[in-house]
Amino acid sequence: MRLGLNIGYSGARIDLPLDLIQEADRLGYHAVWAAEAYGSDCITPLAWIGALTRKIKLGSSIMQMPARSPAMTAMTAITLDQLSGGRFLLGLGLSGPQVVEGWHGRPYGKPLGKTREYVAIVRKILAREAPLTHNGDHYQIPFQGAGATGLGIPLKSIIHGRSDLPIYLAAIGPKNVALTAEIADGWLPIFFAPAHYDTAYAPAVNAGLARAGAGKSRGQFDIAPSVTVVIEDELELAYNQLKPVLALYIGGMGAKGKNFYHDLACRFGFAEAADTIQNLYLQGRKGEAIMAVPDALVDAVALVGSKARIRDRLQLWRDCPVTTLNITAFTVDAVRFLAEEVL
Repeated sequence: MRLGLNIGYSGARIDLPLDLIQEADRLGYHAVWAAEAYGSDCITPLAWIGALTRKIKLGSSIMQMPARSPAMTAMTAITLDQLSGGRFLLGLGLSGPQVVEGWHGRPYGKPLGKTREYVAIVRKILAREAPLTHNGDHYQIPFQGAGATGLGIPLKSIIHGRSDLPIYLAAIGPKNVALTAEIADGWLPIFFAPAHYDTAYAPAVNAGLARAGAGKSRGQFDIAPSVTVVIEDELELAYNQLKPVLALYIGGMGAKGKNFYHDLACRFGFAEAADTIQNLYLQGRKGEAIMAVPDALVDAVALVGSKARIRDRLQLWRDCPVTTLNITAFTVDAVRFLAEEVL
């Protein structure tokens, strides 16, 4: 099992945790991953980090597909990959309807079909076997729809990229997870619960690998979940550091019936708690929503407590087919401790 380091996205001002990143680079972490929501982008920090590190791979977790055309994503990926000496990992995702339509001003539409076409176009650009053409339900290249001049011609990327540049997808729902296993090189799950892998994830992963054909196996698919690590001897304090985040996602990241994180908590067996958290959060009772997050849910998706407790609970992650464990850590001590235990 390899280690990665998640740095997330910025608050009001961007402040990269370079001490953690450079220590992870020194210790042999596989990758550092940057995120974007509706503030800082994820590529600019990765370019900055790439100039200040030596070996660690640079992963986007995730580049929001609605924010960029497939061609723009491919251009950006190839450019950063070449500047970093082949260290870029292309992580993609749709985000949710609130961000897609409320921030990017794009229709959410049919996510599975859009994702399939988007990845296919990016792979065509990377392969550079022929000028780019695509005639799908969601993307048409060259564009010939309303307002077209008719002057568009198929083009081939000037810059030569790696045809095997790894593509990862963020996925939560079973259909999206199956699609990810089918068409991507890796999967970036959030709030991953290793104890529930066999029931919550395995059927979708196996179905996707079977659909991929060409003998694609688990060994060719990187399962790279994120996990927050809080080293704290007082267990209640550790739980309380993470409950606001879980309450935000389960309660506030989407309307009722359109919150993927709420649905995920239900699949883990926390349906009653998830409903309570969502109802309280949407009523503006955020403090009560935070208090409604069960300790067991925190334990299901995070590594918290004393070093001895975390060392013991790491076995859950080793027992399921995780190949890259991407930690969110807040201290250099945590980065070093996980390296000692895993690498």
